[in-house]
Amino acid sequence: MRILVTGGTGSVGRLVVEQLLHAGVTVRVVSRRSHRSPSRHVEVFPGDLADPESLGPPLRGVDRMYLFPFPATASEVVRRAEHSGVRRIVTLSSGAVSSGHDTNFHLPVEQAVEASGMEWTHVRPAEFMLNNLWLWGPSIRAERIVREPFPDRAGHPVHERDIADVATSALLQDGHQGAAYTLYGPELISRRDQIRVIADAIGADIRLDVVTPAQARELYLAQGGFAAASADFLAGFQAYSGGTSDPAQVKHAVTPEPGPMPTAEDVTGTPARPFTEWARDHAADFRASDT
Repeated sequence: MRILVTGGTGSVGRLVVEQLLHAGVTVRVVSRRSHRSPSRHVEVFPGDLADPESLGPPLRGVDRMYLFPFPATASEVVRRAEHSGVRRIVTLSSGAVSSGHDTNFHLPVEQAVEASGMEWTHVRPAEFMLNNLWLWGPSIRAERIVREPFPDRAGHPVHERDIADVATSALLQDGHQGAAYTLYGPELISRRDQIRVIADAIGADIRLDVVTPAQARELYLAQGGFAAASADFLAGFQAYSGGTSDPAQVKHAVTPEPGPMPTAEDVTGTPARPFTEWARDHAADFRASDT
């Protein structure tokens, strides 16, 4: 069996590659940049989802495919995959599709896959725990400070390894065809408590500065990377699928009641990873600037 992993060097894709290798599968990775193969069982091909023609060589001889979301070319990429003989696709989607908030990014990718004749499974994670590393990591490493506009906002963030576990199961095992798995973390936890857990994991105090949404947006834009790209959404000025939003609605949103939510355990049988485990897993990343 040969499985093509698009986005195979990303936060979830690299874990899917790792697990497929552990299962003894031959893995093929598409990369826009040249990457040295991490194993003799990983075949690295140049290619880009933005350029479907570049996927011709990587798709040859592939049985199954993990599809990173790129809506602009999804229909053409799926068509080429099916024409090349791919029989099963597992898409990395979003819990925002399940809630109806995503109508123009992950949803079109799902629709393209469903319109094909291939077996399909959608993996729909909610908020990534990993977002906290991208958003808060720079200020924690440099100053031991988090500047947050909505400290009491709570959710069920999910560990990236839980996402990879479900995607890998769907790639390798039968019985997941036609399923859309919405994935949450196992606990309801506020932003304030997430900061506290990270502080415990790194063994250092982290100060929480509550800022206004407008101040947060300026900070995110200045930070660059993930924070800048998502600044309007993170600060509450933009809805998930575009359009304006009122930050006050985010600040005063009703916190969901604690209770059962769908997690990776429903698919894999293994308990979903709590935020404390994620914080321990990434403690070194938050301490990277320590001397």
